[in-house]
Amino acid sequence: MKIKVDKISSSTKNTKLSTIVEVSKKIDTKEGSVIIVEALDENLAYGKIELLTGRMSKVIEGDIIAGTLGERKALKGYSGTIPKKVKPGDKLNLLNLGGIIGKLVSGNPELGKPIEVKVIGQAIIFPVFDQRIGKPANIKENAIAWKDNLEKSVPLIIFSASCMDTGKTTAACELIKGLTAKGYKVAATKLTGVSLMRDTLNMKDYGAVKVLDFNDAGMASTTGKSINSLAKGIISKLTKENIDCIVIELGDGILGDYGVKSFLEDKQIMKFAKAHIICANDQVSAWGAKQLFQKFGLEITLISGRVTDNTVGTEFIEKTLGIPAANGITNPKKIVSIIEKKVFK
Repeated sequence: MKIKVDKISSSTKNTKLSTIVEVSKKIDTKEGSVIIVEALDENLAYGKIELLTGRMSKVIEGDIIAGTLGERKALKGYSGTIPKKVKPGDKLNLLNLGGIIGKLVSGNPELGKPIEVKVIGQAIIFPVFDQRIGKPANIKENAIAWKDNLEKSVPLIIFSASCMDTGKTTAACELIKGLTAKGYKVAATKLTGVSLMRDTLNMKDYGAVKVLDFNDAGMASTTGKSINSLAKGIISKLTKENIDCIVIELGDGILGDYGVKSFLEDKQIMKFAKAHIICANDQVSAWGAKQLFQKFGLEITLISGRVTDNTVGTEFIEKTLGIPAANGITNPKKIVSIIEKKVFK
């Protein structure tokens, strides 16, 4: 059957859906499967969805939405999984703004109950233009190829953090802006997290000449998986561009469930890492990050984030931890200066 979709979420972008979609009642419950659902309620605190354009649109009760089956384990968001079986009429939840859909496991008191949706079916795509041979839609369609080895790369500048919402994207964008102003051609990528274009679109706005994320490589969420082969595929593709460096943002925290730790422990990737910026919320997490990086055999180039909002945090970092500190909002020029010297001079 065919159905008109009101909102196509950004997480489905690889499948290039149109607003009129062929839908099958048989659903492949694999991560990345694109399903069509009906919104059963609304949420004032967390009730929007990111469209293919990057625009945020309010989800209204009764909306027909194209979303992506996936997991989420966000410390400050929702936690949810993919059920073993999904059929039309089943009730699931909208787990994030990018349109990831799964079964709620744990909520968040600040966000309220996630929007509940009723499953209609799975989207069918027709990859060959002049043939009516359909296949179940999955975001692995048109995805960047993964690689087991990383033979070469431009310098990598890596942002990681103690947890989500620490200021990574703000600091990364200011660094991109500053390096671009100095004449460097900067590419950017987000390699861990749950599908959402917002951060990479911000990076593009600040001057990145090319942006990619894990969704471009066919993954809805990096929960509970090694992302190293995916990361090598994205880094390899970006390195083929005419660029001077890649700014990498790792969503969630170093010890979270999204694969950051395994990425930082990959010696093949770290060979090309020329600078590490850690974003932290407080002194304890900044101290903990230093301990972890010592175990990884890595050096922290600079600490930023909310811990650097005033001199209480910056003085602790520089005097007690012996690491440069700078805030992405109040002192971005210091970040740019330190990273430029570390990476290019």
